[in-house]
Amino acid sequence: MAKQLLGSALVGCGSATPKQSLTNAQLGQRVDTNDSWIRSRTGIASRCVLGSDESLVELSHMASAKALKMAGWEPGSVDLIVMATSTPDDLFGSAPQVQSLLGANNAFAFDLTAACSGFLFALVTATQFLKSGSIKRALVIGADQLSRWVDWDDRRTCVLFGDGAGAVALEAVDQKDEGLIDFSLKSDGSRGDSLQLRQVIKHLPLVDGTTHQQGGFTSIEMNGQEVYKFAVREVPSVLAELLKRNNVIAEELDWLLLHQANQRILDAVADRFQVPHHKVLTNLQSYGNTSAATIPLMLDEAVRDGRVKPGDLIATSGFGAGLSWGAALINWHGPS
Repeated sequence: MAKQLLGSALVGCGSATPKQSLTNAQLGQRVDTNDSWIRSRTGIASRCVLGSDESLVELSHMASAKALKMAGWEPGSVDLIVMATSTPDDLFGSAPQVQSLLGANNAFAFDLTAACSGFLFALVTATQFLKSGSIKRALVIGADQLSRWVDWDDRRTCVLFGDGAGAVALEAVDQKDEGLIDFSLKSDGSRGDSLQLRQVIKHLPLVDGTTHQQGGFTSIEMNGQEVYKFAVREVPSVLAELLKRNNVIAEELDWLLLHQANQRILDAVADRFQVPHHKVLTNLQSYGNTSAATIPLMLDEAVRDGRVKPGDLIATSGFGAGLSWGAALINWHGPS
């Protein structure tokens, strides 16, 4: 008997953001900046920041619960949870905490770190489990709390980032109903110093002349010009490669969903493919760059307001620290 060929379908989504929203004008009270300067360079008007009574795990739980509800799943039916984050509440992993809060007692859960490309990397990773037939249902989360690693006195970076979480529900389907049509993932560590959150190590005495290392981290460090040049060069290239390989032309896309880093990057990529700007999904103005959360956060918003419909063809790309980047062609299967 021939083995059934499997694919994965995206059948639910959810998102959550902090209660606090910080406007450009408010940031201008902290650093030498203003609304006009930030909007003209980034497209951002405000961003959400986790408060003292919130946590990233709680946000991830809320986003995941919404995705499960849209998919019509009971938590116990989930086999796998992959949480893409570079800012976990626990360095040993936050995904198991989300699993516990959901009551997804049959799922194994782990974190995946690939910065702003993390959600896309996690989506592809979960899909491999589904295609192998080893599991039937997976939950993929993209969540980050960059506010705790931002230098709020550095106007070059503090205006860019926000906190948020998004999640999608994936299930194994017959290959003819494939939702993740194709993908391409890439990394280049030689350029990693363009955007980094470096470890700071103190060498402390231990015993008999030996020492140990006590760890910590700096604030986010970014060469904005280099990151911009990287994004506008590599994102169109990886998308072009993917479209060509699948005999898809830009006019056939229903939506272009890019990592929400900078409005100028989104516009440049859309113009490169002659994709009308009304087909470019963006909520950057309200949330800023939420790292691994941007793509699922934007997808959930567009699904719930009726823009993205079942059967829509979406080209998506994530890019960021590492440096890492990638692209995927997605057919949305969730409810209308």
